[in-house]
Amino acid sequence: MASNNSSPSAMSTIVGVMSSAKEKWDASGANEAIARAGASLPQGTKDYLSVTSQQLFNRQKLRSVTIYFGIGEERPFYVEKAPSLLLTRVQHNLSFFFLNYMMLTAMLFCLTLLISPSAIIGIGLLGGLWMYVIRSTQNGPMLVYGISISQTNATIGLAAFTVIILIWLLSGIFWWTLASSGFLVGAHAILRDASMHQDTEDRVDMVGEVTGESAAFLGSGANNV
Repeated sequence: MASNNSSPSAMSTIVGVMSSAKEKWDASGANEAIARAGASLPQGTKDYLSVTSQQLFNRQKLRSVTIYFGIGEERPFYVEKAPSLLLTRVQHNLSFFFLNYMMLTAMLFCLTLLISPSAIIGIGLLGGLWMYVIRSTQNGPMLVYGISISQTNATIGLAAFTVIILIWLLSGIFWWTLASSGFLVGAHAILRDASMHQDTEDRVDMVGEVTGESAAFLGSGANNV
């Protein structure tokens, strides 16, 4: 019974801290500063960033499990011995499956984090420290060994401390994730034969000599009569 009663209490405490942190963030004028920084960028730069992000994180570029593993294909995985063909395969797979590779890396990071008790405990302690600082500076500066520290200075100092602690806590997880995902991505890029999906991205619309006559041609077959 005690654990059942403590769960809603803990959840309400977390929600309260998050709401308080959001209020302090809004009151600090950080949103306006970010908006001003964004508005100061040249329009060309903003357009480039917008187009690039749309291209990189386009949902259509996330390949299905069937395509990723070549389910139903005759030889989805095999060792290519010709260096030139192997290089072409790796370049195509890195560009064709890059969003899947990013998701794989993120999933490995989360799974590694879940099985790392020290990282979870450390993140929990950091959350408790943030809760303490936010509550202590709600009504004015906080006193630490007789020294008055304003909310702004406390937030900046705690943010720097949090970054250092997270780097220390997550460095092992980061390198483990980088190594494991690099191995899995490299093996898939080398062994996966996705050449049958190459022409789908090279498709272009061309108009014939006769008015109104149009057809879709593949870039690889444009020279064939």
